Amino acid sequence: MNERKIPLPIKLGFTAFMGVLVPFYWAEYGPTNFLYFCDIALFFALIGIWSERAIWASMALIGIAIPQVLWQVDFLGSLCGMPVTGMTGYMFDAEISKFARGLSFFHFWLPFLLAYMVWRLGYDRRALWGWTIVAIVAMLFSYTMLPAPGDTLAFANQPHNVNYVFGPAGDESQNWMPPLAWLATLLIGLPALIYLPTHWVCTSLIERVRGPGAAAGKSGKADE
Repeated sequence: MNERKIPLPIKLGFTAFMGVLVPFYWAEYGPTNFLYFCDIALFFALIGIWSERAIWASMALIGIAIPQVLWQVDFLGSLCGMPVTGMTGYMFDAEISKFARGLSFFHFWLPFLLAYMVWRLGYDRRALWGWTIVAIVAMLFSYTMLPAPGDTLAFANQPHNVNYVFGPAGDESQNWMPPLAWLATLLIGLPALIYLPTHWVCTSLIERVRGPGAAAGKSGKADE
């Protein structure tokens, strides 16, 4: 019988969280909200936490580690009255329910959970290409099929500019370059400047601490 690598209380706690978040977000924002990278990472984490296959946690960590660190920094800065990017301003908006803001706090703790999972399960090098493909598909779908800023929404809270494919501000399109040029910048820039450096760090740290072979690319469970 294989030894459980992720403790059962963590599995059950995260599953319970997802059992609350998913129906609430579906009802409040609609299903397209789950195409945000951070929400995709939640589902990958759920698969990984039960399957204990390193590829799922590795892909999620590749995709959201750096963006969520920025979220953490901005949140802590905002707590001190010194926001860095303003991306967490909604967390301090009294017009948004405390329950919704509490659910959204997953942006802060999810990277730590994923890092712990990768620590326990190992790092799968295939995550770089796996997440890159997922991200490209999500961005192309968001650009071609989902609402842009200013579009008429199906219902009040449906997200638009999903994954910021029309600009870095959620409520308006960028006007620095043609729209397709902005999309191309994301399609090339995110893998080159966000995913690849994270992949290098994960590979280096896991192999340095856990030894050669901990970061693998052939087995679903990278450390077996």
